[in-house]
Amino acid sequence: MSLMIKSVLVANRGEIARRVVRACRGLGIATVAVHSDADADAPHVREADVAGRLPGAAPAETYLSAERLLAVARAAGADAVHPGYGFLAENAEFARAVTGAGLTWIGPPPEAIAAMGSKIEAKKLMAAADVPVLPELDPARVTAADFPLLVKASAGGGGRGMRVVRAPDELADAVAGARREAESAFGDPTVFCEPLLENARHIEVQIVADAHGGVWALGERECSIQRRHQKIVEEAPSPAVGPELRAALCDAAANAARAIGYTGAGTVEFMLAPDGRFFFLEVNTRLQVEHPV
Repeated sequence: MSLMIKSVLVANRGEIARRVVRACRGLGIATVAVHSDADADAPHVREADVAGRLPGAAPAETYLSAERLLAVARAAGADAVHPGYGFLAENAEFARAVTGAGLTWIGPPPEAIAAMGSKIEAKKLMAAADVPVLPELDPARVTAADFPLLVKASAGGGGRGMRVVRAPDELADAVAGARREAESAFGDPTVFCEPLLENARHIEVQIVADAHGGVWALGERECSIQRRHQKIVEEAPSPAVGPELRAALCDAAANAARAIGYTGAGTVEFMLAPDGRFFFLEVNTRLQVEHPV
């Protein structure tokens, strides 16, 4: 299959779709927008070269329908798909469907997406690659010495399925609540525990990797100003990171990318303790919402 991309279907809407369209235009690549009935007059539709309708209004029947997205791609003659962020951007099955249809997937390999889909399995992979990780604690075997701790959903994100537990008598209810929330939000009730890092900072490292083993860590973002585990303000570089720590963070991020055969743009997230130690949090296997930072 030719690696020359002539037309890209943008499987998204809004600002990220507009950015992809603009980038493609600068490269001389044609673009195909998709839209639900409610978004027929949206800016990203007008700015693309071609637009395809996704009948309906709800995301489940439009932007989350791999079948309809690929039907538009075939009808428009697109030879690549850019998922943007959100929707199906971190869906390994959609990535496989795109490549299975003979199209180029502009993103990491489906195997890399799947590998990072479970926080429990991701931590094991990172530990094997010498990336610092917090120890995983089995909720059934936690001892009094393990508190305070954090209960987390294995398939989680955005703070859902997460509970801070400071005393043994709070653990059972916290685990039950986290499981219910994880099942509702992600369809997977699996949870685990890890030590709670008090007053830790949230630091992200932007990476870009090619298909020949090259990985570049482009520096870190400070993401600690949050509300309900949602980032509000980000800053680059982080005021808490000096040259030596930056080098260590970037090395760890590059090792994380190599461990899963990553390609494309992505983000490796870490928690930075007040004493300067840092620990792997997760990999966002997509273009980050805040990539312009």
